[in-house]
Amino acid sequence: MTVTVETGQWQLDATASTVGIRHKTMWGLVTVKGAFGAVGGTGEVRPDGSAVGTLTFDAASLDTGNAKRDTHLGSEHFFDAGHHPEITFVAHSAELRDGDQVHVVGRLTVRGISRPLSLTARVTDRDTTGLTLDTEFTVDREQFGMGWNQLGMIRGRTTVTATLRFTRAAA
Repeated sequence: MTVTVETGQWQLDATASTVGIRHKTMWGLVTVKGAFGAVGGTGEVRPDGSAVGTLTFDAASLDTGNAKRDTHLGSEHFFDAGHHPEITFVAHSAELRDGDQVHVVGRLTVRGISRPLSLTARVTDRDTTGLTLDTEFTVDREQFGMGWNQLGMIRGRTTVTATLRFTRAAA
């Protein structure tokens, strides 16, 4: 079944959306999981069916369930939230392909460093009030200036998972 989406402006429903991360630490023995508490975003579906948009995450809102670790993640060793309070993903193009698959091309900015990022999302829910996209992808934190790695405990890529609920913006 091919999904169709109405043209116009869309708004991220932050209360129904989640953006999380997971990363193996302690030489791969422990997986740290966390979620951003403050997310926002807008999008536009164009008449040709393509879409563009922006998502933002408050870097200091990452909650891993450990206050000391969360403070460290917000420090200059990682997100440097004091100088770079927002993480931003700008989708330059999003196109439906293969039914419910959405191919997204954009730029991820963390710590003021922007890198191209392409990913695939899936439309998991669509009704009269909006639509939900699910995605999972990995990033190399070192590409964003987060190379802190005491005793070599942190290796590999960070997995980002997102469930994003969009509703039609009021006209």
